[in-house]
Amino acid sequence: MSTVLPLHEPLPRARDPRRGAVHALGKRLRHQVGRAIADFGMIEDGDKVMVCLSGGKDSYTLLDILLQLQPKAPVAFSITAVNLDQKQPGFPAHVLPDYLKSRGVDFHIIEQDTYSVVSRVIPEGKTMCSLCSRLRRGALYHHAQQHGFTKIALGHHRDDLVATFFLNMFFHAKLGGMPPKLRSDDGQHVVIRPLAYAAEADIAAYAQARAFPIIPCTLCGSQENLQRKQVQKMLDAWERETPGRIETIARSLGNVRPSQLSDPALFDFAALGTGASPAAVDDGLSDAQDTAMREA
Repeated sequence: MSTVLPLHEPLPRARDPRRGAVHALGKRLRHQVGRAIADFGMIEDGDKVMVCLSGGKDSYTLLDILLQLQPKAPVAFSITAVNLDQKQPGFPAHVLPDYLKSRGVDFHIIEQDTYSVVSRVIPEGKTMCSLCSRLRRGALYHHAQQHGFTKIALGHHRDDLVATFFLNMFFHAKLGGMPPKLRSDDGQHVVIRPLAYAAEADIAAYAQARAFPIIPCTLCGSQENLQRKQVQKMLDAWERETPGRIETIARSLGNVRPSQLSDPALFDFAALGTGASPAAVDDGLSDAQDTAMREA
């Protein structure tokens, strides 16, 4: 016997699987950002958070997720979006203000012609990243100090943290990366990266689903000879061959064993001897090495 719906009740709508996927993606990103904030103590009660908005997918996603978390957060904090207009030729200066006004977000646009400085100082064909980033960082830090912001939020994600680790290892002979939270060299600013647990692929899919008005990079991002691009190609190949490898590497950055490295400044190797207490002795074997020895 068929059931007849009363005329005043709407017919059930077929579920759109795409909407369900977007909802799940947003939920995952909110969870990851919330966990990063909690794990590293990124935001405290009363914080004035300056979200650096470049117009790329990462910073749009960062701002969007923070705005969603803000009303439900256990602490009260303010959000202000700040963009540095570097006066690149063809930069659509109206896009970010129009978007931020439509969202009702407090914002400020810094106008500083760093593009001309970089173009004049860096020879044609050479990478501009080093000088450009220093000038950009200086402008943002100065603005944060002037306006009393207590935290500076950047849109770097999990894949950025992993790539920076390999950049430092391959090109600077050191084990170091891009920490989720840091204090600036002058001690005046605290920088946070709430997307530290978020995968770039998820951010790209989310930005597309949310239809953010992306502004393409025409300066550093367009240079093909960047060392970061070389590392990214390597990581992409690894991920294709072994899905989940980037996540494993990212997790290892939070599971450091100084006694299994080679830095005497971090671990007192000289103090190890036959008279050392058992608690101080470490055989230096990783899980993989231990397994290999037992299987030999």
